[in-house]
This record gives sequence, C-alpha cells and structure tokens, in this order.
Amino acid sequence: MADSNLFYISLVLLPLILLFLLFLITRPRPIQIPIKKRHIFITGGSSGIGLALAHRAASEGARVSILSRSIDKLEEAKNAIRHSTGIDVAIFAADVRDFEAVQRAVDEAGPIDFLVVNQGVFVAQELEEQKLEEVRFIIDVNLMGSFNMIKAALPGMKRSRKDRGPGSIALMSSQAGQVGIYGYTAYSASKFGLRGLAEALQQEVIGDNIHVSLVFPPDTETPGLTEENKRKPQLTSIIAASSGAMKADEVAKKALDGIKSGSFTIPCNSEGILLAIATAGLSPQRSYLMAFVEVVAAGILRIAALCFQWNWKAFGPWYMLNWRREVEGQVMSHFLLSKNYNVGRSWNLEALGA
Repeated sequence: MADSNLFYISLVLLPLILLFLLFLITRPRPIQIPIKKRHIFITGGSSGIGLALAHRAASEGARVSILSRSIDKLEEAKNAIRHSTGIDVAIFAADVRDFEAVQRAVDEAGPIDFLVVNQGVFVAQELEEQKLEEVRFIIDVNLMGSFNMIKAALPGMKRSRKDRGPGSIALMSSQAGQVGIYGYTAYSASKFGLRGLAEALQQEVIGDNIHVSLVFPPDTETPGLTEENKRKPQLTSIIAASSGAMKADEVAKKALDGIKSGSFTIPCNSEGILLAIATAGLSPQRSYLMAFVEVVAAGILRIAALCFQWNWKAFGPWYMLNWRREVEGQVMSHFLLSKNYNVGRSWNLEALGA
C-alpha cells in the first residue's frame, strides 16, 4: 500500500519538478516586441506571404518597406496596401543576390526594427532530373540572399537598439526546412541552411536586444505555388496533399504574432507544431510549458519518425508500381482507341518515358 502511494505521489511530483526546472532554465525569457510606429522591412514583399505580412503590419500602424525584384509588382503591391489600409509603404527594387543593391536599399530605407527575410524560390523536382543551374539559383536566392540581407541590415539594427527598443530578424523557412521531402532536394537544402543561420545568429545578436525568429509555413496559396504545381512530381503532390495549403493571410498572421512575441520557432499549423517538437534540438525556447511538451513528447515523436522511415521503404516501391500500372493503363487505353492496330502495338513504356 505504501509503495502504491509513493508511486502515485511520484507520478504527480515528477512532472511538477520538471516544470519548475524548465521554468528556471528556459532562455531567453518571454517578451513582447511592439510594432506600432516602428519600421518593418520585408523582402519578397510584392506578393504571397510577404505582401500579406506588409498588409498586416501596415494595418497595425507600422512603417513598412518592401523589397522585390520587379518594380511593376512593387507598385501594384503599394497601391493594394494603400487601398486596403490607407497607408503608403516604401518600395525598393533589388535582387537579394546582389549585395550592393541590397545595401543601397537598406541605407535608403533608414533604421530597421523588424527585418523579415521572406524571399524564396522553389522548383520541385527530383535531384537527378534537376539542372544544376536551377539548384544554384535556389541556393543563391533562398540562402545567400538571406545572408546578403542580414549582412546589410545588421550593423544599423545594432546601432539603433538603445534608442529604439528591441528588434527582430525573422527568416521565412518552410516545413521542407524541418523535414526532407521527396522532390524538394534543393529547396530543402536551402531552407535547412536557414536554421543553422538562425540558431547561430541568435547567439550573436541576443546581447544586442535583437531576437531571431524562424517561420515554418506549409504549402501556401501563392502565385509561386501555382507555378510549382506545374512541375511538381506526382509523389510530391501526394505528400503535400496530406496537409493541404494555407492561405497567405493565415500564414502572415501566425508569423507576425510569433515575431512580435520573440518566438524562435514559429510553426503555422498542427503538422508544423509536431515537426517543431520533433526537431527542437538545441534551438531556443521561451515558453517553459512548450519546453515541457518538447521534453515529454520527444521520445514518442521519435518513434513516429522511425515508423515513417520504415513505412517509406514500402511506400516507395508501392508508388513506383502503381505509377507504372497507371502508365500501362494509359498505353492500353490509347491502344484500344487506336484505329491502327500496328501503330497501337508499337507503343511501349520507353516511348512514354516510363
């Protein structure tokens, strides 16, 4: 009886002790970073998530600057934001791969309080099929472009912190930056790189009252997604369909709320939360309650991840088999509809790229 009572007491006390310990050690502490009347600079701000972020920030009273390559799209975005909020935003045309152009834009924009590094390009394709020029382009824009942007803005952000209060640097990653996804080999590599950049940068700038955030949106209904779907491998589409796509404004709300609270990891949906817990690693965590969930759930999610990897060995061959059957079915349909039996008989899988 005594042993049984001790067991139940331990069952209650151990989680409470763990919670108290996590409360003591979680760093940095929770914070609220005000956005009203402060300057937010958003790259990739002429469309998609960047434009939705600009709308939200402007509606909350921020001074907004957006940067993109196309001056025409920037003008359209500026007019759209003015129409919906009555506020003018500053626009800057520059390619993030060009450090000098980015530096000029940052200098002209003035002191930055919130830097949102949001630009991104992606071409969903198996690595074997993808051209190296496309791989370089993805890495240059998504990863090197982020380095260029931060390198240009950081000195000014550091100098102005004493007078302007806490600052923020947010990097727009992807759920493909939390877990590798079939057909996203180059894209995942560029987005995984942002995590290393963010974790190291947080250590470098937290002493200057600058807080780093890493946003992990899923597929988002943007013009970029429409273009991506035209070339996306079938298996990639199957995987993406399992979680669905979010609206750009929904992602922008999640992102901006997380940025204002100084959160390091900002997931945008339930799958993203599970991935954030599973991949927490050595990343910062402000919430001791979330830290508790990460500690408790880590083992369970690791088992789930191992089950996924085990299942992939079966799913891969299954997909190839069913894809081949689908192609063979198309061949048979063409054959039956063909008026010329000899032409129909000459068709084969090789000719169809199978």
